[in-house]
Amino acid sequence: MTKLTRKQRDELPDSKFALPGHKYPIEDAAHARNAKARAAQQVKKGNLSKADEKKVDAKADKVLKKKR
Repeated sequence: MTKLTRKQRDELPDSKFALPGHKYPIEDAAHARNAKARAAQQVKKGNLSKADEKKVDAKADKVLKKKR
């Protein structure tokens, strides 16, 4: 997974993020897998709702299915 610079992240369209506010970038398969893992961690810490985790998972799964 390539690390996004601040400029690269800011230039991504909203559709390349799982949640509003440019949270959880999912522009490729590696970032999609990472978003799913990070969302699960945040739910366990109490920082993210299960509903938002489901949104992240659903959007990430779409990206992952395209790569197959």
